[in-house]
Amino acid sequence: MLSRRNVRVKVMQSLYAKSRDESLSEKDVVRDYWKKIEESFNLLLFCLYNLANISRESSADFEHRKLKHLPSDFDKIFTPKLWENDMIQDIVGNAFLTKKFEKLYFPSKVDRDHFKKIYSEFVKEESYIEFIKKDTNKDDELEMLLELFRFCRRNELFNEILEDHFANWEDDKSLIIGTIKKVLKSLPSQSPNYIMEYYPDEDATKDYGEFLLMTTMKEDKNHLDLIEPVLKNWDADRVAVLDMVMLKMALAELMYCPTIPTKVTINEYVELAKTYSTSKSKEFVNGILDKLMQDLSAEGKIVKEGRGLIDD
Repeated sequence: MLSRRNVRVKVMQSLYAKSRDESLSEKDVVRDYWKKIEESFNLLLFCLYNLANISRESSADFEHRKLKHLPSDFDKIFTPKLWENDMIQDIVGNAFLTKKFEKLYFPSKVDRDHFKKIYSEFVKEESYIEFIKKDTNKDDELEMLLELFRFCRRNELFNEILEDHFANWEDDKSLIIGTIKKVLKSLPSQSPNYIMEYYPDEDATKDYGEFLLMTTMKEDKNHLDLIEPVLKNWDADRVAVLDMVMLKMALAELMYCPTIPTKVTINEYVELAKTYSTSKSKEFVNGILDKLMQDLSAEGKIVKEGRGLIDD
């Protein structure tokens, strides 16, 4: 579920927290990192919970329309197929998922009024109106559920709900979007705990992420000694804290992750600097890492496995 890019962000955030609070031990930092990993999975569950409950409102909408004394033509053809489809029913009827939702206190985190408000805005969407009017199949139902999730991501109330409970929403948004689509496409499922197939795998989170975190902390002083001579007119103490964290992480990756190409490492940390640090950080991080890579390669301190993994 998690890409290396997502994992880098979580490692960076945990290391930044340590740099701001000297009382944090290595165990505290590792614990914080794994909490962030867990939160990504919980965010996926929370999005599924919201999606199912917003869809449920189409059933209440259907009942309301049936009771109208003067129903419109649209009222007469309306059906709750946003709710009554195999994908949503598989989510709400799955005991394993329901237990997860309850254990994470989702029912107490979101009031039903929030679902009603979001649905009441979605029902005005032309795409939903056309969906109701035509005969549909599973592909149409899948596309409409994805359209509902797209609508939710544009909805101010939905974003407020997620931001209130998950600080990682902005960091993990693109990841969640892709995973939601994969989950829906796989439904209905014969496996009662199918959702665990999307739990972050150990290759990304432990073999790479925890290793990167521990190595960066262990080699902190050595990495600073490598960085300082390259700073030239820059005082290491004046370098943005987050930039220094990223430089040290990048060194750990360049020197101790033999299967990751040097170009990939540099590009990824330049992008992180662009997204999370100052306006000048992108060029700064790129320049420092490029020089470090050249110096360390010349000294034989960067050894990559496979052809073409070290750039000329």
